This record gives sequence, structure tokens and C-alpha cells, in this order.
Amino acid sequence: MQAESDFLNLDYLREGTAKQRQAASVIDELELWEHLKSCSPIMVGTIPIGIDIASSDLDIICHVTEFDRFERELRASYDRLVSDFTYTFRSVGNVERAVARFRYKGWEFEIFAQPVPSVKQNGYRHMVVEYKLLKRLGEAARETIIELKKAGYKTEPAFAKLLHLPGDPYEELLEMYRWPEARLDAYIKSYMDKENVYE
Repeated sequence: MQAESDFLNLDYLREGTAKQRQAASVIDELELWEHLKSCSPIMVGTIPIGIDIASSDLDIICHVTEFDRFERELRASYDRLVSDFTYTFRSVGNVERAVARFRYKGWEFEIFAQPVPSVKQNGYRHMVVEYKLLKRLGEAARETIIELKKAGYKTEPAFAKLLHLPGDPYEELLEMYRWPEARLDAYIKSYMDKENVYE
């Protein structure tokens, strides 16, 4: 199983599926990781864990405290190079956040920044626990998640539907991220026994 720390650079993408390799290639072409290096960028979402669909974008999270500088540097690097560049900034629950979006060579990018270390952001934690769940559940579950996404489900609600999770899917998955591996193993074994699902 891929380690959590493997998601912190792009090597796993460069050796991954065709779509993952293409994503790494376009990121390299934009020199995006070099430009974002001081912000500890991590790609999150569906492409890193192989549950992407045609409309999936490249989601990148960053740790940012100087938002004016972050916007200035992004605009200087990409405003004229890419299409449809937008930048928005707001506070949610007293936490500042910025989102830059743009298109490049058919790919949609979303760069999300918060004054929170990247590995502590919800987007990273959701992806890691989803990856762990998929590794335990197997290929049939991965295909079910993809079908649910094609039907219009967001990723976390798709996992909640598959696993019959009660409550808020986003909060439930964050809680599961905190579980020790043994508890996750036991939960998935119980789920598979109940559902009579075996690879």
C-alpha cells in the first residue's frame, strides 16, 4: 500500500496510470511545483487515487499565510499563460482561504490555499482515508465510486453511500482518518462480511 508520505511529491503520478502521468506532465510543463514550493503543494482529490471521471480537475492545496503575495506571484506566473484565470479570497469560519482557477491544455486547475499546513487540511485527510478504504475494499468498490460520481455524487457522499455512513459524509470520513489502522481493518472486514463482498 502506498504510504501517506508518497502523496507529498509527484513521483507516484509520474509512474501511475496514463491520466496520472499526463497530469504530472502538464504540472511539470507549467513548473507549478517549483512556483508553489514555498507553499507545500499537494495534489488531492480524485486523480491521485484513481477515482477520477472525465470532468475531474486537478486539485492542489497549499499552505499560505501571505495571501497578497500568493496572488501576486500566481498572477505574474500564470495570468497570461493560461486560460480563464480567476482568483477569489474570503474568510470562512474566521479562516482565510483563496482559490485560483484556470485552464491549460484541456485541464482544469483549482489551487486552494489556507493558513493551515497542507497535511492538516481536510482535502488531504479526506483523500488519504479514501485511498486507505479503496485499498481494503478492492476494485469493485473503486468502480462503484466512479459510477456514483458519474451519476452526480461528490466524492465524500459517494463513499458514504457505498459504506452506509450515517451523518455528514465529510465529518464521518475525517473521523475515520483519525482511526488507527487496526480499527479501519476491523471496520472494513465487518462491512464486507455484512455485504457479503469479497474480491
